[in-house]
Amino acid sequence: MPRFMTIIHIDEERAAEFDADPEFGERMGALYEEISKSGVMLDSAGLLPSAQGTRMTWENGKVSYTDGPFTEAKEVVGGYSVIQAKDKAEALEWARRFLEAHPEGLTLTAEVREIADDDAAPCPADN
Repeated sequence: MPRFMTIIHIDEERAAEFDADPEFGERMGALYEEISKSGVMLDSAGLLPSAQGTRMTWENGKVSYTDGPFTEAKEVVGGYSVIQAKDKAEALEWARRFLEAHPEGLTLTAEVREIADDDAAPCPADN
């Protein structure tokens, strides 16, 4: 079965100002319990704020470092999950349910991408 990574993009500034409704934790707990029991979830985590991160860039034969927060970016990666689903449609369904568990006033973006298997073409960075 193919594996999919869901990358959650958030606007850290807006998310920090947002108060979640009391039922949010219950909805997320129920969803995580269901996806875990189904055997679909392989890994999942939220990420610490970008202020605690560092970006590394390889350009012109040199590595440069930029400490967070990354103010030039409107959205940053706030979390991820890796699931094993029968197809992309199932992966998209789980991502949709994750987004819908959040309060209506919060804006999140989920990017769902299939993980390349061993037979797939190598990433350009691997060359």
